[in-house]
Amino acid sequence: MKDKLVIFDTTLRDGEQSPGASMTLEEKIRIARMLEKMRVDVIEAGFPAASPGDFKAVNAISKLIKGSTVCGLARANRQDIKKAGEALKPAASSRIHTFIATSPIHMKFKLRMHPDQVVESAVSAIQQARGYTDNVEFSPEDAGRSEFDFLCRIIEEAIRAGAKTINIPDTVGYNLPAQFGELIRNLMEKIPNSDEAIFSTHCHNDLGLAVANSLAAVMQGARQVECTVNGLGERAGNASLEEIVMAVRTRQDEFSCDTDIDATQIVPASRLVSNITGFPVQPNKAIVGANAFAHEAGIHQDGVIKARETYEIMSAEEVGWGSNRMVLGKHSGRNAFRQRLKTLGFEFGSDQELDDVFCRFKDMADRKHEIYDNDLQALVTESGNIAENERFKLKHLQVHSQTGQTPHAKVVVEVDGVDVNAEDSGNGAVDATFRAIEKIIDSGSELQLYSVNSITSGTDAQGEVSVRLQKDGWIVNGHGADLDIIIASAKSYINALNKLVSSESRMHPQLAEAI
Repeated sequence: MKDKLVIFDTTLRDGEQSPGASMTLEEKIRIARMLEKMRVDVIEAGFPAASPGDFKAVNAISKLIKGSTVCGLARANRQDIKKAGEALKPAASSRIHTFIATSPIHMKFKLRMHPDQVVESAVSAIQQARGYTDNVEFSPEDAGRSEFDFLCRIIEEAIRAGAKTINIPDTVGYNLPAQFGELIRNLMEKIPNSDEAIFSTHCHNDLGLAVANSLAAVMQGARQVECTVNGLGERAGNASLEEIVMAVRTRQDEFSCDTDIDATQIVPASRLVSNITGFPVQPNKAIVGANAFAHEAGIHQDGVIKARETYEIMSAEEVGWGSNRMVLGKHSGRNAFRQRLKTLGFEFGSDQELDDVFCRFKDMADRKHEIYDNDLQALVTESGNIAENERFKLKHLQVHSQTGQTPHAKVVVEVDGVDVNAEDSGNGAVDATFRAIEKIIDSGSELQLYSVNSITSGTDAQGEVSVRLQKDGWIVNGHGADLDIIIASAKSYINALNKLVSSESRMHPQLAEAI
């Protein structure tokens, strides 16, 4: 019988450390529910000590999720462990994931601690965490650049203290597959009590090797992989959940383990995370990219027509492609709308929330004949953003653009309940629109990214626009969707501005120590 490979998803924690990827509580809950539906084993819901918002999110997810273990991250100190334990208290199954840096460079310059102090802190944190849960995970941060003998020492002590999972992070994406696999094998062979814990990997993608390093570790005995949907994560990202799962499943001739993941939920999860974070998936992304199962070359097309296996090592349906069918139209009723959204992982806290989204759906159905699942996901995501950020609202937009003339935009923005008008010109219709909005709000922010993505195919497709703004080191992403791309642009810009001026006291995860 095959070993089980535990899938530990950290989209809500490490994924949120991507610049501008901060999520609202409602958005985190939607993603957590999708991960549970996908049968992810462990959901790392956040870093409770990082901010009141993170604590609230971990606590809320702990109350709702029953089919997956909910995990909270904590540094190896008493306050962090206490916060994590309190946040996870309602969970049906909980885990505390504690960590401390172990590489010479981190211990010397960041922690300013001697190795003995680091070991003492790790053991103390694990013992404290066991007062809240028997399921404790320990990570020696920057293990990939740590001294082997010291790694063996601290891991042996961590297991003796009660850690059930030992995670080996390649924190800066420095390792190569053969090197990292050998590290895992040598640790498991050298440490006397290694058989008392599951060994895990947490690989970053700085050299594009996160998935390769993780799989090399699995080949050498690791039985948990920490990963994220779409490979989301700080800097170049983390190991991609979809690539890990399908590599193991497709190459069962090489792997002596498999996951319990429902692969048909991979594409829906990818789209949901992309819609919520505003980070589009590149077309040639493995498994979930738009071109992942497309065949352009005539030789390839001929081969696939004769026998799919000639050029496809897995089926598109296996990972959830082909489910983007038309499900609703302008004559669809409220109950059918609610049921379809429930199937897609969306549930509403009140009838008023459902009514607001249903009205938006009816408005879209009057203008767009075919409504797809992706349209519905974007609709709900946008409605959730608007409900969360009420300070600025787009009330009216008029744009004039003509060959040989400078584009001009007039906008009406509701600011704290009062309509304010402004107009301006720009290099294009979008530039003019953003300039007019800035005349009203005067945010002083810098536009770092403007991205347009088609949600579905056809000239009547919704356009989804993502923008990234920066001000005083604070980075936010905004997104908006509409059948009119200029209106979608205005919505995304105002969405980002609402996040930028949000009064919620919250430290971005990038400002907190993390692995």
